[in-house]
Amino acid sequence: MPTPTTILVLGLGRVGSLLAAELARGCPHTTRIHAVDASEHAGTRTLALAKSLGHSVESRLTVATDNLADPARVRALASKADFVVGALPSTLGLAAMHAVMDAGKNAVDISFAPEDPIALHEHAKSKGVTLVPDMGVAPGMSHLLSAHLASRLDRCDEITIMVGGLPIVRSLPFEYKAAFSPLDVIEEYTRPARLRRLAHDTTLEALTDVELVDFHDVGTLEAFNTDGLRTLLRTNTTPTMVEKTLRYPGHADQMRLLRSLGLFSKSPIRVRDTSGVERDIAPIEIAAKLLLPHWAYPHEHATCADREITSDLDLTVMRIEAKGVLNDKPATFRADLSDRAIAVDVGHTRVVHTSMARTTAYPAAVVARAIMQGLITKTGVVEPERLAEIPGLVDRVLAELANLGVRYTISQS
Repeated sequence: MPTPTTILVLGLGRVGSLLAAELARGCPHTTRIHAVDASEHAGTRTLALAKSLGHSVESRLTVATDNLADPARVRALASKADFVVGALPSTLGLAAMHAVMDAGKNAVDISFAPEDPIALHEHAKSKGVTLVPDMGVAPGMSHLLSAHLASRLDRCDEITIMVGGLPIVRSLPFEYKAAFSPLDVIEEYTRPARLRRLAHDTTLEALTDVELVDFHDVGTLEAFNTDGLRTLLRTNTTPTMVEKTLRYPGHADQMRLLRSLGLFSKSPIRVRDTSGVERDIAPIEIAAKLLLPHWAYPHEHATCADREITSDLDLTVMRIEAKGVLNDKPATFRADLSDRAIAVDVGHTRVVHTSMARTTAYPAAVVARAIMQGLITKTGVVEPERLAEIPGLVDRVLAELANLGVRYTISQS
């Protein structure tokens, strides 16, 4: 495809803001990034991040506010762009990408929508465009590397994915902070976890099968079932596959307690407000509001003048293992990621690039550029794991991520 002159970024949350800034940095100088969010404050954060990535990067970036919950507005915005990247909350993701397909635009999406993106395949194909969904860290790199590692075996029998974003500074009571929307975090704890055991697909509650796992640079973490396999269950025939989320030990018990009390329910209950008026409200909305002050990083993605920012920093840990047979012997290929937030000085201020934003935004930006450069030409929905089938693409993605400071280590045992 011709090099796009305008890239539309939908959503400027914790990840989308860095994604827009990185696209402005890494695309040709003639390319313009138009970034849109429902919040006016998101634009300030995005421009600060762009400035931290290099001289004049922010000059290639414009920000605006709009109602991205309205598919008609998304379609209108997409129709004026050459390429689209979606970074909206999960509840808006599929509808937004449907609108983008209506406009006939190539796109990469990281919304983690609950629906299977294959629902958009025929629509995208009929428009002659490419949509790569779930192209973050997990899902995203987890799927790309799972397929890549499995392909290096003569026979793959088991794939295990473990991943988590955590605060570097542990503080009670939760020892956790959310590097993305609290509602999307809670979704991980309520959405049934689909997995495969000995060639049989099954579904368990999230937060089950808790196990302790040691990581040499972090210590002992707990891993529990979550619904992160997603498209792998449809595209991959490996007989045993599981995805688990990593947290500091004890977190699963806390979340199971809150869930058992009904605080994560989406079913409305009737409550009386302070004026005595009864109204219906979903408990999960209250839970998200109450948890946000405990889970929020104090100045995430904001400029921080002359202050200690240790409490703002996070880390991301991921381990992917593919076990099976190679040359008639048992073999395991493993990919490890251990990434930490960085702080960039810009004049007299300091800008935090959280690890979860870096490890999620950068793969999306790298794959978006690969589509723009004509390296990914298949039309329709192209799942991240199918990108591993393109010769040389995995090595290219890993090399570009390493240049951005996000480094995966692949080993064999």
